[in-house]
Amino acid sequence: MKTPLVPMLFGALAGGMGWGIRGQYGHETGAMIAGLLVSSVGAVLFCGQASGLGTLRAIGWGTLGIGIGGSMTYGQIIGWTQNPANLGDWSAWFWGMLGLAVTGSIWIGFGGAFLGMGLGGRRYSAPEMLLLMGSLLGLYHVGVLVLNQPFDPKNHQLPWLYFSNRVERPRFECWGGLGLALAGLLGYLAVKKDALGWKMGLFGILGGAAGFPLGQCVQSWHAWNREWIDASGFGPWAGVMNWWNLMEITFGMVMGAMLLLGLWWNRSLVEPVDLDAEPAQERATDMWFLFAHLALLTASEFLEVPFLNSWYGLGLVMVVLPLFASVESLRWPGWIVGPVVLVPIAGKTLRSMSERHGAFTNLDCLLYLVAPVAAAFWFGWWLNGRVRAGDDGATVGRYSLLFSAWMYFLLNFAFFDYPWPWQAWTGRTPSALVYGVCLAGLSWLAVSYKEKESC
Repeated sequence: MKTPLVPMLFGALAGGMGWGIRGQYGHETGAMIAGLLVSSVGAVLFCGQASGLGTLRAIGWGTLGIGIGGSMTYGQIIGWTQNPANLGDWSAWFWGMLGLAVTGSIWIGFGGAFLGMGLGGRRYSAPEMLLLMGSLLGLYHVGVLVLNQPFDPKNHQLPWLYFSNRVERPRFECWGGLGLALAGLLGYLAVKKDALGWKMGLFGILGGAAGFPLGQCVQSWHAWNREWIDASGFGPWAGVMNWWNLMEITFGMVMGAMLLLGLWWNRSLVEPVDLDAEPAQERATDMWFLFAHLALLTASEFLEVPFLNSWYGLGLVMVVLPLFASVESLRWPGWIVGPVVLVPIAGKTLRSMSERHGAFTNLDCLLYLVAPVAAAFWFGWWLNGRVRAGDDGATVGRYSLLFSAWMYFLLNFAFFDYPWPWQAWTGRTPSALVYGVCLAGLSWLAVSYKEKESC
């Protein structure tokens, strides 16, 4: 593969579809969809002769890593660039874009670093991973204390560097904490000589710093030129566009292309490792870890338990148990790709259907929760079996990409209330069509891409 055009193209398709779908599901668990799709594309293209288990673990780590940044707030930052009161104010526009660049760089930086850690040939032990994540949590709290405090809106006390709105319902920002944690992670990877880890972290920073502002350029262009656009021939089409979701799709395309460019640029370093010996964890221990994580995750996502919502809802905490458990396990890598990502997405899909229709039937529960969750558990179990049977990394990536692309496309299509293009168009129809194009391209990659073309 002499040029990065193919990786960047499919990275853009995966990132655009995944990040666009993330817009409906939000926060950490929604972002994991994009991480899963982009990481799976990387596996197909660059892990042709690699360890299946090592590649599957890397897909899982890239998935979890990109979810960490979902703890950051950005809605009011976007407001600086497009709210009616700010139209024509270039200083507000540039301030908002700066905030988005900071937020995006941290968000995708974590995803790139953890994907590189999984693919880079350096071994990590479970105690090492636990100590690393504990240290990152410590750095997070230091960063919040230094850069995101004080935060006392009632007494008009806000941080000196603050990107959200200081006047109208100020929101707590944690970019300082996550930024310091990311710096600590990259520093640790440099000391450990995990070259692919820290280099992919830098590519992730570039992808996020460019992608978020570029995506918002599209949305703010519409906000600033609405009258001219409405009067033009494009006006009728602009009226049915979901410009917010178009921003998310653009962001995802840029960051996905940049992450795959990073893998192409450093393809000589791609060498995911297998386990040295039989896993130290027993099957029962793995199952208890899975039960504990899914129980805590489900409670933090769907129940009003303030301590649990703020504690396990924090991205850096949410990923600790899966990262720790997957280091020395034959089962956890497949479970991350399967039920760990799927369970909260299926739950949010069912909740959306019930909110839209006032209630949900037994058929709704079957279609949008029970069947997808059962399919995800089966797929995780089956994928782990394929790894034990000796499938290589690219083959594992194909399975992961095909299952994930179709599963999340279909769940999101239901979330969109089935916007068939031959029916009256809504703001969701154009996005669904874009996802359909991305799905077709990713399906072709999973089914028809020739292994001899892999690096």
